Amino acid sequence: MKVFSNTTPFIALASIDQLQLLPQLFGRVYVAQSVIEECAEGGRILVPHLQGLSWVVPIADESNSNLPVLFDLDRGEKQTLLLASKHPDSTVIIDERLGRNVAEYMGLQVTGTLGVLAKAKTTGLIPSFYAAAQGMREQGIHYSEGLIARLAQHLGEINP
Repeated sequence: MKVFSNTTPFIALASIDQLQLLPQLFGRVYVAQSVIEECAEGGRILVPHLQGLSWVVPIADESNSNLPVLFDLDRGEKQTLLLASKHPDSTVIIDERLGRNVAEYMGLQVTGTLGVLAKAKTTGLIPSFYAAAQGMREQGIHYSEGLIARLAQHLGEINP
């Protein structure tokens, strides 16, 4: 199984210094060149140069991205979904609702950064899903408090 990631999961995990969860959970992560460029643009949260990470596999962007279903997506999302669609057994890590909906419409397996944290919690890589998710929110990463609470409850961290 190949795992492709969009930009936001890198930013969100970097915000809490947990980028290492990606290779620990998935081994290699395939990344479109446009996602590498988006992360390199910088911002309030520093993301290490992705091409310098041994577990990141850069992939050239597709030249034909004119599928109508992709028109409303940004360049990184569009390229991530196009590249993943060439690998039927792949998983896409993407957080934006529209991108997730399009990925599911395309028949791709989808998870998000919170799904990565949940998997990390269940495999013992982090002590608390809830603390990690709240840490991202404190860094300005926008995730639904209700969704975080439901996942934390499912993981046994919060009582109903």
